[in-house]
Amino acid sequence: MSSHQILQFRSDPFVLSHCCRHTRLTSSLTLQSPLKQPFSGLRFRWRRSNHGGVRSSTTETQSNNGNRKEEALVSETATTTIELKRVYPFHEIEPKWQRYWEDNRTFRTPDDVDTSKPKFYVLDMFPYPSGAGLHVGHPLGYTATDILARLRRMQGYNVLHPMGWDAFGLPAEQYAIETGTHPKTTTLKNIDRFRLQLKSLGFSYDWDRELSTTEPDYYKWTQWIFLQLYKRGLAYQAEVPVNWCPALGTVLANEEVVDGVSERGGHPVIRKPMRQWMLKITAYADRLLEDLDELEWPESIKEMQRNWIGRSEGAELNFSFLDGEGRETDKKITVYTTRPDTLFGATYMVVAPEHHLLSYFVTAEQTQQVEEYKDFASRKSDLERTELQKDKTGVFTGCYAKNPANGDAIPIWVADYVLASYGTGAIMAVPAHDTRDNEFALKYNIPIKWVVKNEANSSDDAKKVYPGLGIIENSSSSETGLDINQLSSKEAGLKVIEWAERTGNGKKKVNYKLRDWLFARQRYWGEPIPILILDESGETIAVSESELPLTLPELNDFTPTGTGEPPLSKAVSWVNTVDPSTEKPAKRETSTMPQWAGSCWYYLRFMDPKNPEALVDKEKEKYWSPVDVYVGGAEHAVLHLLYSRFWHKVLYDIGVVSTKEPFKCVINQGIILGEVQYTAWKDQEGNFVSADTEERLNEHQQVTIPEEKVMKSGDHFVLKEDPSIRLIPRVYKMSKSRGNVVNPDDVVLEYGADSLRLYEMFMGPFRDSKTWNTSGIEGVHRFLARTWRLVIGLPQSDGSFKDGTIVTDDEPTLEQLRTLHKCIAKVTEEIESTRFNTGISGMMEFVNAAYKWNNQPRRIIEPFVLLLSPYAPHMAEELWSRLGHPNSLAYESFPKANPDYLKNTTIVLPVQINGKTRGTIEVEEGCSENDAFVLASQDEKLRKYLDGQSIKKRIYVPGKILNVILDRTNVKVTTK
Repeated sequence: MSSHQILQFRSDPFVLSHCCRHTRLTSSLTLQSPLKQPFSGLRFRWRRSNHGGVRSSTTETQSNNGNRKEEALVSETATTTIELKRVYPFHEIEPKWQRYWEDNRTFRTPDDVDTSKPKFYVLDMFPYPSGAGLHVGHPLGYTATDILARLRRMQGYNVLHPMGWDAFGLPAEQYAIETGTHPKTTTLKNIDRFRLQLKSLGFSYDWDRELSTTEPDYYKWTQWIFLQLYKRGLAYQAEVPVNWCPALGTVLANEEVVDGVSERGGHPVIRKPMRQWMLKITAYADRLLEDLDELEWPESIKEMQRNWIGRSEGAELNFSFLDGEGRETDKKITVYTTRPDTLFGATYMVVAPEHHLLSYFVTAEQTQQVEEYKDFASRKSDLERTELQKDKTGVFTGCYAKNPANGDAIPIWVADYVLASYGTGAIMAVPAHDTRDNEFALKYNIPIKWVVKNEANSSDDAKKVYPGLGIIENSSSSETGLDINQLSSKEAGLKVIEWAERTGNGKKKVNYKLRDWLFARQRYWGEPIPILILDESGETIAVSESELPLTLPELNDFTPTGTGEPPLSKAVSWVNTVDPSTEKPAKRETSTMPQWAGSCWYYLRFMDPKNPEALVDKEKEKYWSPVDVYVGGAEHAVLHLLYSRFWHKVLYDIGVVSTKEPFKCVINQGIILGEVQYTAWKDQEGNFVSADTEERLNEHQQVTIPEEKVMKSGDHFVLKEDPSIRLIPRVYKMSKSRGNVVNPDDVVLEYGADSLRLYEMFMGPFRDSKTWNTSGIEGVHRFLARTWRLVIGLPQSDGSFKDGTIVTDDEPTLEQLRTLHKCIAKVTEEIESTRFNTGISGMMEFVNAAYKWNNQPRRIIEPFVLLLSPYAPHMAEELWSRLGHPNSLAYESFPKANPDYLKNTTIVLPVQINGKTRGTIEVEEGCSENDAFVLASQDEKLRKYLDGQSIKKRIYVPGKILNVILDRTNVKVTTK
């Protein structure tokens, strides 16, 4: 039949032919069939031709209307390709148990639980449901939390393991603008796709608690929290410089701006002052800092938060502005410094481009230059402006200020490396003792004055920038009465502060890098801010709590207004209203909350998701708080976690929550990178150029080489066809632009969800970044297949597996019990320590050992199936069912290791043949003579001396020696 083979559809499960039990058939076949889901219910029966190829086969399938037999041709030109890698029937097992869990609401956490039992609240950082769906990087954290949740359920805990959607935000709004589709429609569609994908992976979420930040019943309480902040003065309006994107028509957070353009769309972003809603997170700076010490978080995350809060102690010092004649005026420039000891070394000042007094510090001759520079700086994000490696730029204002320590006139510059949002927006520049100031001074030929001596330095280092502490020099003035020479930096700093406070030149000051949270967005797709603005006075009035939720009006036009007004301003009938208390005309706030808002407190709503009367019931919150384990990406280590902690502390202060912190333990999973990509270079003639050549590779064309054309040579990768051509291997984060995204749907279709779960856990330590390798999944897939055959047995002659198991009711041996309990101890410890990869290794060792046994006792196999269940729940449920259990194993007791079986009670026993030592065997303490002889008979090295021989006598000294004396007659003995 040359390129065509016949398949006949059958209704029984998919199986592999008996000839493929020990070798995987990798032939790719394409199926010509009208079926939309050709994998569903397929069974293949293969007959091999003499040349080893597939000669013909028949299949059957069952349609929704009943049994239907139909012939189909297989050819290389058909559109559906089937890889024969199903070495156990996961395609039937997994949908079966997913339906069972859903139909029986297996993982539902009751509203009223037995609070005498311990609780375990494990939470994923809930996802933004994009149109692209999941890639294989997403399930890494979800699988880990699911393993922990399943373990704790089986250990008798009440487990809360919910899932929801962080669904407001700019991406859905931009898609709505581009396509004319309402963002709610897109969001609901994306949520449906994400939910379907998550369910296909067998995660044990309580779907009855599912929530979305876009639902009015949810954001009613987001608005309620905002009102509590507003009433306490923690929500206010201010004129602040913001990242404004004219093309998107909205303010962007710093993290949404990359290289001066919007992360989404690549549109130019400028800095401009706007009146915005702010949240006073700075009021909680000290508590946010101090309470970090109580948390079981990675030290790296806590340090990132400490740096972001940036508490420092120093001084605010006043520099008087000098007029054109050099006379001191009453205008002051206040700077904040952590190094008041270096005051005498300040040789110039720098103010931020946004400084509120900048217009006073500019001469007419310099005005144009300064205005052009301000426009230039407005196109940069704060991150770009403060990057240490960047070239420092600035413009002289033409004006001077007086150094209060010595009376020197020092120039005032404007430079973008100073931010208006940090300190006072102005600095005293000490170029001898600050690297950044030094680079700027050298570039613009500004004087440098050394005032701190490091006695450890040699004379050659005397004129190099020194930012450290030391002994003060060149720091005395009889005119001002300040002399700090020969004091240590610490002593000098304290004396400068005391002098400044006494003379009115400054004061001691504690400062923070943390800024108040910019809380308004000029977008449609977000939570409406429940505030009215009176037409006459501009006074802001809180919407009554009884009127919440304030719902979004329906809009068909989501495009930016072009004026800076948010899209909600187009909903005129919604915007124009009256203040119910005074009946005065008013307008609703048309900015919406940022995407961060709904994700700040969702962990609380999961505890009580249907409550119409309160954000969360007090008793439920008291039982479930705090979240025991919170898993998510390191990219949220600062902002999301900091914002959540801030809101939680406010709720704690007003009695809504009972704990000071929301998350007891935070774990950041590593990133799954795309598969290795191999790069080669070709010259203009199309010839390959080796990567180790001295030629300039950037002048040649880059080409990507498929993995099958690459081989390892020593420490390098080379072309198979020409090993002299060295390649460069690289891995990248998965992204659509690189085309290296792996869809989990494809992996599940080919290998099953349990294999995907196991592989992601087996790739390496959970917290480390790892490289995806699709071929690597085959190893864990084979392990699952071996586990299946260990319990179910080999396939029958037609390739199908029998319904039961090969498990026996035999009493287990001591060896079997020890193997099991070592596995129990290993798996339990590794799960609880989130070392999931080594937990899998422990189960692999068990299966390897079990294959050497003559039987599989129920008392051994059933506990092992329970051990497997957190990792591979579908297979475990099926095996449990086939072992005769009518109910799910989800709430069965997780096995506990018996310490008696963990002790090492074996000894090495020398074995002699006719008085000469021929080897050793490992036996149990107290082993009988007969058992010792049987073990010796089965030993591969000793067997050659005993096979076919007759035994004259055996001399056995327990724990010491076994000596077998052979009879030289021809009588043979059995060594089995």
